[in-house]
Amino acid sequence: MLSLTAAGATLTTLLPARQGIAGESVEGLSKLTRSEPRPLPEFGFTDAEGSPRTIADFQGRPLLLNFWATWCPPCVAEMPALDRAQAALAGEGWAMLALSSDRAGKSQVEPFYKRTGVRHLGLFLDPRGAAARAFAARGLPTSVIVNRQGREVARLEGSAAWDHPDFLKLLRELAGPVATPLQRT
Repeated sequence: MLSLTAAGATLTTLLPARQGIAGESVEGLSKLTRSEPRPLPEFGFTDAEGSPRTIADFQGRPLLLNFWATWCPPCVAEMPALDRAQAALAGEGWAMLALSSDRAGKSQVEPFYKRTGVRHLGLFLDPRGAAARAFAARGLPTSVIVNRQGREVARLEGSAAWDHPDFLKLLRELAGPVATPLQRT
């Protein structure tokens, strides 16, 4: 299904419903909306130590920005899958930036990570929701896929089975080509 959004007249393609191995439905896969590569808005966030961070800190890497909170049941449900996806794709340069909008920040997110066994995700904070607003996230969780060239290429509103083989394959495709060094002649 094709749709044209009024704001910015961006052509998007809604992926058809997908089934995984043995015909089971893959959570979230049918909700992923691709878009023509577009620049990211200006935004910032902090790391666990409270240091300011920007997207430039991850230049050249494919990213999955995930806006979430510990009080959001669908967010909590997808965090282990997001953690496993980070482990599976880390060797390919991926960074899953789970940006927590919890107002208590690290003191709330760190115990949640420990309690739920999240080990591969970095602790990143957006306690005022500024980054989520910059991306016009309509709710939590919202995830934005950014290719290696630093452009948004897809978005998903709602939870997903990020570690499912079909999702991992799709993320690899959305990452775009790996930059190769220029050859000398």
